[in-house]
Amino acid sequence: MTSQVSQLPSSSPLTSNKDEMRPKADFQPSIWGDLFLTCPKKDINAETEQRHQQLKEEVRKMIVAPMNNSTQKLNFIDSVQRLGVSYHFTKEIEDELENIYHNNNDAENDIYTTSLRFRLLREHGFNVSCDVFNKFKDEQGNFKSSMTSDVPGLLELYEASYLRVHGEDILDEAISFTTTHLRLVVASLDYPLSEQVSHALKQSIRRGLPRVEARHYLSVYHDIESHNKALLEFAKIDFNMLQLLHRKELSEICRWWKDLDFQKKLPYARDRVVEGYFWISGVYFEPQYSLGRKMLTKVIAMASIVDDTYDSYATYDELIPYTNAIERWDIKCIDQLPEYMKPSYKALLDVYEEMEQLMAKHGRQYRVEYAKNAVYTSRNIYFIQKR
Repeated sequence: MTSQVSQLPSSSPLTSNKDEMRPKADFQPSIWGDLFLTCPKKDINAETEQRHQQLKEEVRKMIVAPMNNSTQKLNFIDSVQRLGVSYHFTKEIEDELENIYHNNNDAENDIYTTSLRFRLLREHGFNVSCDVFNKFKDEQGNFKSSMTSDVPGLLELYEASYLRVHGEDILDEAISFTTTHLRLVVASLDYPLSEQVSHALKQSIRRGLPRVEARHYLSVYHDIESHNKALLEFAKIDFNMLQLLHRKELSEICRWWKDLDFQKKLPYARDRVVEGYFWISGVYFEPQYSLGRKMLTKVIAMASIVDDTYDSYATYDELIPYTNAIERWDIKCIDQLPEYMKPSYKALLDVYEEMEQLMAKHGRQYRVEYAKNAVYTSRNIYFIQKR
């Protein structure tokens, strides 16, 4: 493969010049210790799995069932999403929202329903105009003062405003308007509305991580008077089942990381494998992406090691053979490396070899080349920065 590093100078002796100062890293140690290595091993029993499946079908039927008005339908879909179980009903939700998009008479909706409809449709990629909020302005172009007494409506408008795009001035105004008035009333509200408003002011739905938001909403939804018991029970079981899967995955990853023993072999490097798993889970939390979560966490962990080797410890002379070795991607290059670099270089190759073997089972091993190319690109950037 042709790259900038092909023109690197010949390697200097592996022993660095003793007078050359190494970069000094001062990363905080991991706060987790062996916590996730010792997670209790549990399995979901057959009775719970059967109940989960039964409730799943009940919720599916409720999503597609006719309701008295669009507000009821929107509320139910919103609850399904915020409780973290919408991934089970992707097609059903999409079909219902498409029907609402084409058939709903928005002119008759209040601020609550208009805002909820706007947010849900935009979340699913429907082209809905922010002009729907013009009717809530007075003759002076300000939001009507009468809206301030409708706290649920204000809250929905606040959440909807975070779906704005550049140039939508009315939604910029809506954020300012709702934030001001929600802050004024939050202390006087009763639970659970007070908790919903307080949480939203700290972080809108749009800016939250789905699993973290689902855990919070589970505790709130229980106390909402109109909550659906079947949906709540299903969401609790589903959350626990998925959490158990995530804990097992993390335990497996932490065991892999501990066996590499980088804490002793590479004390200069960050130990952030748990944080890496959390990062990926924020993108792909669904059970069908289990393999992807584990592999991407390993990729992130090794990228962090490579980054720290370049930035936080290795000398320029040591990085010449290291950079060439990554370009050649050949275990035979390991003999050219300083001793401390050998474990991380082997681990890097092993992670991508594991990925290639797993992808080969699905006839997709060619995709690993794209991942390797990303490593080559990063390595070039790291080396240029080191010069």
